[in-house]
Amino acid sequence: MPKSHLTVCLLALTLAACGEAAKLPFSAGVGSDPQIPKPAKTAFPTVKIAPAIGWPAGTTPKPAAGLTVKAFATGLDHPRWLHVLPNGDVLVAESNAPPKPEDGKGIKGTIMKVVMGKAGAGVPSANRITLLRDADGDGVAETKTTFLSGLNSPFGMQVIGDALYIANTDAIVKVPYTAGVTTITATPQKVADLPAGPINHHWTKNILASRDGKKLYATVGSNSNVAESGMAVEANRAAVLEIDLVTGATRLFASGLRNPNGLAWEPHSGALWTVVNERDELGSDLVPDYLTSVKDGGFYGWPYSYYGQHIDTRVEPQNPDLVARAIVPDYALGTHVAPLGLAFYTGPLIPQYAGGALIGSHGSWNRNPRSGYDVVFVPFGGGRPAGPPQTVLDGFVSADGKAMGRPVGVEVDKTGAILVADDVGNVIWRVTPAS
Repeated sequence: MPKSHLTVCLLALTLAACGEAAKLPFSAGVGSDPQIPKPAKTAFPTVKIAPAIGWPAGTTPKPAAGLTVKAFATGLDHPRWLHVLPNGDVLVAESNAPPKPEDGKGIKGTIMKVVMGKAGAGVPSANRITLLRDADGDGVAETKTTFLSGLNSPFGMQVIGDALYIANTDAIVKVPYTAGVTTITATPQKVADLPAGPINHHWTKNILASRDGKKLYATVGSNSNVAESGMAVEANRAAVLEIDLVTGATRLFASGLRNPNGLAWEPHSGALWTVVNERDELGSDLVPDYLTSVKDGGFYGWPYSYYGQHIDTRVEPQNPDLVARAIVPDYALGTHVAPLGLAFYTGPLIPQYAGGALIGSHGSWNRNPRSGYDVVFVPFGGGRPAGPPQTVLDGFVSADGKAMGRPVGVEVDKTGAILVADDVGNVIWRVTPAS
């Protein structure tokens, strides 16, 4: 083994063995008023990963009492995101990070690439969308076809009228869509550019249509942990953007959201909500990831502060004027759980979840002990979170600490069943009431 490779491997092992551990219970970082302790200072960031192994034959995640789970589709290639079409077909973005030549440079960056690779994030991107169809209604997709290929790390998808919009990592594109088709051969046409470039640290871009279908809202994560590459590379990042579909004009809708992913309209109030991955390397007890409403013109702290006006002293220069108006998020989901998927439940099949938020948490790397690796439900009342999170699906990590799967996108299908994309297990899970 070359000396440089040996050095990286030894440093990675050292990193994984170092760091601190949580001093607060996990529940301290959950709810409308989470505890925000002082940062933990360590020579190296805490690293505790769950190495990816996939699902042993005959095993599945564990559903909550009264529910059951089975595979809706298997044999996929890193399925990340889901979109249920009006006719009930399900689109799956099989995708992973594009080349990012300027991201993660240096020894620390190289180590983190090794760590993320072990967590299952190092596979090449399939760059396609696959269509799944369950025509006989038995809860298993008997049709699986390549719907659209040759994309660029696709993620979010939306059908508006006779067009399908796709969020590639660098642009929103569209193709003609006709209900019932199982493949599209048309060349995608660009609608609007999205921030990308050679760093492209947070590459996933999600989209959601406005109620009237005239606009798209797009999530764009930051280009760094805490602006260590400077703010010049963060233009229109750590944000939700609004794109006018007639003109292609883009405006900054909300900012200071380090890495937003899931977007959904809350059914009672009609407000826009998102889930956000907060910053790393402040210790196992900081910073809570969160679920929040997204206000037009709102600023949510990143990179200068977290959870309101808690200053991140690593960021220089500071911006006290922005910090003074930083919005406190609505609901903490726990530290480092990595929430990605978000869907409000409006289906008929599981009435105990009516109106609440379903959240797919990809799982931590920067917390000891681990957190996330599950799907949770947050009840809502009057348009607001109204109770502690309830586990819907867990058991993604084996007893010896290996990741058999990792939840990403969450959707509700046309029958009311919950669909969960699992990018390590290469499965779409389907959750229904137990018979």
